[in-house]
Amino acid sequence: GTGEVRVKTLYTAISRGTESLVFAGRVPASEFERMRAPFMAGDFPFPVKYGYAAVGRVENGGGALQGKDIFALFPHQTAFNIPASAAVALPEDVPPLRAVLAANMETALNGVWDAAPGPADRIAVIGAGVVGSLVAYLCGRIPGTEVTLVDINPDRAKLADTLGIDFAEPGQAKGDCDIVVHASGSPDGLRTALELGGDEATVLEMSWYGDTAVTAMLGGAFHSRRLRLVSSQVGRVAPSHRPRWTYARRLAAAVALLSDPRLDALLAPGVTFGELPDRLPHILDAGSGILCQPVVY
Repeated sequence: GTGEVRVKTLYTAISRGTESLVFAGRVPASEFERMRAPFMAGDFPFPVKYGYAAVGRVENGGGALQGKDIFALFPHQTAFNIPASAAVALPEDVPPLRAVLAANMETALNGVWDAAPGPADRIAVIGAGVVGSLVAYLCGRIPGTEVTLVDINPDRAKLADTLGIDFAEPGQAKGDCDIVVHASGSPDGLRTALELGGDEATVLEMSWYGDTAVTAMLGGAFHSRRLRLVSSQVGRVAPSHRPRWTYARRLAAAVALLSDPRLDALLAPGVTFGELPDRLPHILDAGSGILCQPVVY
């Protein structure tokens, strides 16, 4: 159609946290509209065509985009038509496979804006999933910061080392942090996050629990330390940047931030699109150890 491009898909990625909740029908009715993906088809609770991490090559109607590799917030599909304005051309230093991390990087970037870290801050990030790892990676690039990635899985220490940040298991991380970011998706992780915050620190909650009730430990030192528990969600640009940044500008910035080859450590070995129905239960299983699961077309 007019103003559209036809994209042949090269790769997509599964966002394990959100897509597992969608797959299980655990999106609360109150969030049916807000949780719609940009090009989702169908209606919650399930079945729906869902996903938002597609990389492909423009085959037709592209003008300046013709033949270019692009990222789009599109579900898992072999080919698709989208408005040209919804396609973000990949920079030359961002390979197509790594570009599937763009949606997660956009979430991480928005979270860092919400947390507002500064040089020399002590920062703990709870949960070494894809979003938590990307938040820690971005914070670690701020001069002088002391960033620790905290996770119950000791094997994540190698990932943290690759990304140039410290690692600790719960109970071993330094407290008195200036900023704590929680991205584990677990109430136990939130408890750890609240324990690590120093006086008047910000604890940024990036986990989304769907319809699961969560108990936050707001006794103990929560009030005496005057902690700030703040939510972050990618559906809106962070207030600090909202007057100047559009969604398109934020997504393009996230794609450009993927130029570092160290980020390939977040990618699991690919599965083919044809294998996906059989492999999906294992991919979404909490014990699989998979970070970002690429799908190969």
